[in-house]
Amino acid sequence: MSTVIEFNDISKLYRLGLVSTRTLSHDLNRWWATNVMGKEDPYLTIGSVNDRSKAAESEYVWALRNIDFKVEQGDVVGIIGKNGAGKSTLLKILSKITAPTTGTIKAKGRIGSLLEVGTGFHPEMTGRENIYLNGAILGMTKPEIAKKIDEIVEFSGCAMYIDTPVKRYSSGMRVRLGFAVAAHLDPEILVVDEVLAVGDAEFQKKAIGKMQDVSKGEGRTVLFVSHNMTSVKALCKRGVILKDGMLVDDGEIDTIVSHYLRGDNAAANYKTWDQPEISNKGFELLEIGIRKKGGDYQDVIRMDQEMELVIRYRLKEAKDPFWITLHMKNEQGNKIFSFTGAGRCYDRHHEAGEYQQVCTIPANFLNWGNYAIDFMAIQKSNNIEALANEGDIISFTVANKQVAIGGFMGKEPGDVTPRFDFVEEKLK
Repeated sequence: MSTVIEFNDISKLYRLGLVSTRTLSHDLNRWWATNVMGKEDPYLTIGSVNDRSKAAESEYVWALRNIDFKVEQGDVVGIIGKNGAGKSTLLKILSKITAPTTGTIKAKGRIGSLLEVGTGFHPEMTGRENIYLNGAILGMTKPEIAKKIDEIVEFSGCAMYIDTPVKRYSSGMRVRLGFAVAAHLDPEILVVDEVLAVGDAEFQKKAIGKMQDVSKGEGRTVLFVSHNMTSVKALCKRGVILKDGMLVDDGEIDTIVSHYLRGDNAAANYKTWDQPEISNKGFELLEIGIRKKGGDYQDVIRMDQEMELVIRYRLKEAKDPFWITLHMKNEQGNKIFSFTGAGRCYDRHHEAGEYQQVCTIPANFLNWGNYAIDFMAIQKSNNIEALANEGDIISFTVANKQVAIGGFMGKEPGDVTPRFDFVEEKLK
């Protein structure tokens, strides 16, 4: 495979509060520094990090900073990140809607872009006229567009309105037609921003299928931005994460999506403390971890293996009653079940001392994926009181079981896959 897109040290600097980054005094300062003094642009060193949750420390902000990665022909790359991470800015630079402040992009072939609802459409022109307009912008001749127009109209589902001015279209109809044009007018590179969310479920399914056909059957390259991780995982094989305008991870799509969904809560599957950090009213947590049963914490945990959760703690005084409760969460952060230590003996008396609890999770219970555990230590005196309440205290990955080539290699729905006993008998 050859490289079709190469992002080389791409950065984009914006000035906050103004339409343009330019003023006459700033232009003179730039000119003097770069042309007379032979120095770097002085405004490249003062920009704030693109963290929208914090007040700006400068009137300049880096929407993107030092983006470097390559895309091979036929790759389908998901670009994910929170709102304001720089995803749309990166695609606008690639589509030559705006220029980078520093760095270069090398792209081979025509780029078909769908970055916003109705991108490139003239509202006073009909849908049919806009198809020809967009084709001309992509460098296609009128006969080439005419060969595709029936297919475009049918795919968009807008046949009734194709000769109506686009300004009378709903946002969903504009997206339908815009995507149909972008995908069918033979671009070598298809760039799709978070616009499919405007379309209905039926169109989203159709659009994802078309992008799969374009990439696999025709060997074209797709860059896909979406907050819908289901769509990203269904379409993409590779992903990149942008955060605060910077690239923080690049790799296989399942790993990237899991990293994104965990956020900064990427706790290890094992923690131990010489000096306890979780300590309250005579309770100290000394150790917590999850592993395959009988294994090491560094071992891969497969879904068809038993797991054991180990908790070690110290009580400096007697507690009656005392128990530990845990919440299991999936990679979306949803709690899927709770379970309680000490055999659910809520009235169990505990003398002062050091304790260890081991919970065995049966094989083929948890589906493969990423999980996290919330930890609570509870005592009851006059009222129920949490001595510790730690969210995402550990996180871990359950790998798929080994499956022979040709067997079902997908993922069953849901977070748990219990194996119930069925009794079958022939009645007749």
